[in-house]
Amino acid sequence: MAIANWLMFVAGLVFLMVVVGGITRLTESGLSITEWQPIRGAIPPLTQDQWQHAFDLYKQTPEYRQINGPAGMDLTAFKFIFFWEWVHRLLGRLIGLAFALPLLWFAVKRAIPQGYGWKLVALLLLGGSQGLLGWYMVMSGLSERTDVSHFRLSAHLLLALFIMAALIWTALDLRQLARTGENRPARVTRESAVTALILFAQLLLGAWVAGLNAGYVASDWPLMQGRLYPDGVDWSQGSVHALTSDPFLLHFLHRWWAFVLVAALVVFARQLRPVERRASKAIHYAFGTQILLGIATVMAGMNIVLAVLHQAVGALVVAAFTWGAHVHGRARP
Repeated sequence: MAIANWLMFVAGLVFLMVVVGGITRLTESGLSITEWQPIRGAIPPLTQDQWQHAFDLYKQTPEYRQINGPAGMDLTAFKFIFFWEWVHRLLGRLIGLAFALPLLWFAVKRAIPQGYGWKLVALLLLGGSQGLLGWYMVMSGLSERTDVSHFRLSAHLLLALFIMAALIWTALDLRQLARTGENRPARVTRESAVTALILFAQLLLGAWVAGLNAGYVASDWPLMQGRLYPDGVDWSQGSVHALTSDPFLLHFLHRWWAFVLVAALVVFARQLRPVERRASKAIHYAFGTQILLGIATVMAGMNIVLAVLHQAVGALVVAAFTWGAHVHGRARP
């Protein structure tokens, strides 16, 4: 049970990381630190000269030269965006330590149940790859672009959510083992897999909307610019480009695919009610809150507090669904 509780704690840290990542994105802070120093970078600039050096490095980026420089950004404003990116990276380091050190302790004590050693090592490797992916994302905005690639941003976010879900799933398996004494991990059922694919599509669309700042293209709901289908979708570069990079179309798809997801989650959650009513309720509460927050965020013109809450509750939808999928996988023979 101790290992399960530890994994749940780490999943909570990953959730916090997703929330801070949302703040980092919404405050346009992600490109403020232009170097990747896994050890030395844990300490922020402490002297005026160090701050000026970090600011000078940022001044070489396209984002500063084309956007923040002409807008008159000074050192004080730079410190604000530096803070959020530094906190985001510091959390990543803390999560690594919070996972690696207890893992080593449990391994030395031979406390890891049979069949779980490789799973925990795989989670450790996934966490390390997330750090590399984060830097790969930042690199896309340091030379030619004024922002990071929305494709790399989506990969970074979706991997974080997958790691959180995997931590929760493994912890639930271990709790089941502690309760029953039977080492029978839950399986992914067909119904869970189909619902997960629909959820993945919505998360991907949401990440692309965030990466392209597509939330700003319309502030009315349910219409967009007074129309059901928005005016301004650019099909001139082909359907693939429009479906993956056009902010108007992606905003439109993200809005309405949400209700496809709601239908899928309602059907899935109803199957859980006879077995685990709490998981069914958690799914309903999570997606219901998420829909309301999404509408409010759009109508408030991408208010940063609502937008951060929207991303946070999106992560809670993933967590609630993971719980439900685990229950579904235990209940079926």
